[in-house]
Amino acid sequence: MLLSILSAIVETASITAIMPFITIATNPSLTETNPYFSAVFRAFGFESASNFVIAFGIALIAFYVFRGALLLLQTYLIQRFSYGRFHIIAYNLFRSYLRMPYSEFTRKNSSKFTRTIFNEVTNLITIIVAFLNFATEISVVLILYAILLFVNWKITAVLTVFLLFQTLLMLLTLSKTIKKHGEARIRRHSALYSMLNDSLGNFKLIKLLGNYEELFSRFSKASYGYAKSNIVNYTLQAVPRLFLETLGFSILIALVVYVIYRYQDATFVIPIVSMFALALYRLLPSVQRIMQAINTVQFYIGSLRIVHADLQGETESGGGDTVEFNREIALHNVSFSYEKEKSIISGVAFKIKRGEKVGFVGESGSGKSTIVDLIAGIYKPESGEIAIDGVPLCGANIKSWRRKIGYIPQEIYLFDGTVGDNVSFGYTYDADRATAALKKAHIWQFLSKHGGLDAKVGEGGVLLSGGQKQRVGIARALYGDPEILILDEATSALDSETEAKIMDEIYGAAASMTLLIIAHRAGTLARCDRIYRVENGAVMPA
Repeated sequence: MLLSILSAIVETASITAIMPFITIATNPSLTETNPYFSAVFRAFGFESASNFVIAFGIALIAFYVFRGALLLLQTYLIQRFSYGRFHIIAYNLFRSYLRMPYSEFTRKNSSKFTRTIFNEVTNLITIIVAFLNFATEISVVLILYAILLFVNWKITAVLTVFLLFQTLLMLLTLSKTIKKHGEARIRRHSALYSMLNDSLGNFKLIKLLGNYEELFSRFSKASYGYAKSNIVNYTLQAVPRLFLETLGFSILIALVVYVIYRYQDATFVIPIVSMFALALYRLLPSVQRIMQAINTVQFYIGSLRIVHADLQGETESGGGDTVEFNREIALHNVSFSYEKEKSIISGVAFKIKRGEKVGFVGESGSGKSTIVDLIAGIYKPESGEIAIDGVPLCGANIKSWRRKIGYIPQEIYLFDGTVGDNVSFGYTYDADRATAALKKAHIWQFLSKHGGLDAKVGEGGVLLSGGQKQRVGIARALYGDPEILILDEATSALDSETEAKIMDEIYGAAASMTLLIIAHRAGTLARCDRIYRVENGAVMPA
């Protein structure tokens, strides 16, 4: 901000310095007759008027070099500050999203997170840059305006009335339109992201259905709407500059025409008009940039609201307390529901001993996965408590507890990278640990012939078979050396023969672990020590 004020002073000086130089260059005798020129002439001991003019010119060149360097420095510092905010805000949003309670995460569209970090934060930075430019240009306008008042307050007053009226008129009309299209931009941009994610996520289904035209039509509608909002915005942004330039210079020309008409001689107003023309040449772009900054804020203000809301969202601290698991997990009268007045789990109480292999069965939607998610600390009970060796799970120790758990879901999500990167996801990469985990999952022998840890899996694991993906998922779960291994219907999508092999491998790898298995098939739970049936919100021995 201080640099903005300094830049404004230098900008003003660069405009006002030109007129004295032209004056003394065309009339060197002023070094004797003009009190200001003669004072400088004597103070520096110049021998002739031509030497004074040359020195004045060299000093002016040096000043303009300084001005250019200062403005370049200011531009750099504004961009460094603004995009430094991009890094900080994007990072804090990423932290906020990853620390969001799982129950909150499941209610949101994941495409919104991506859009907010990359697009809305970028738009927010545009607002910050606009504000900083606004501060600079306001300083320029105020200083120039003060000088114009000093030169001739009457002409300045006339220009002020016209320009102020037109500026307010445009702000009241254009800004409303720009704000409306800014809100439309957010809606259409959101629709574009959702459409893209939904389509690419169901690529195989789209191929089978072949309903391209319907999808093309929906995408085209959202895309055109988004483009239209930006077209209107950038077109209207140019209106103030063109209008103000036309109006400002028309007033000056009209003034000269009036003087000639009235007095038949405009010689006495030419110097003043020239001064105003030069000032307007710099003043009008500043006014235009001020209006552009205001309109930019109006257009992107929705991004500020979105980013602010997400930064203020609920997060989990995780805590720093540790919890030890040497004896048992105990659920005491635990109840949970996703929606009010619609209980999923009610008054559940049972214990799991360390090292036990426990199965959970039940109809779809009965709450099997919910029970296991509660044990894992993904959800918090609405009432009752879960205790580990007598210590209740809470926000202070939940992070320590979750680190003891390995999780194998039904759908293994593998990102487009190497096997090693996928197995070590969320941890520091260690080739030896990754290899050991893959050996436990009985897939290393295959991988060693196809690139080993550097083998590519493709997006979603498309380059691997279902069984191979599942084994990589097992290796990922084992990489952190967990004490508890959870299988959430991890083999239900596999054929019976492949499932039997993988379950043998899991039982072997998890021999010393506590194993919690959610499954539909009885064969999957054949070697469990105990099996619970989940039904109507209750958990009972099967």
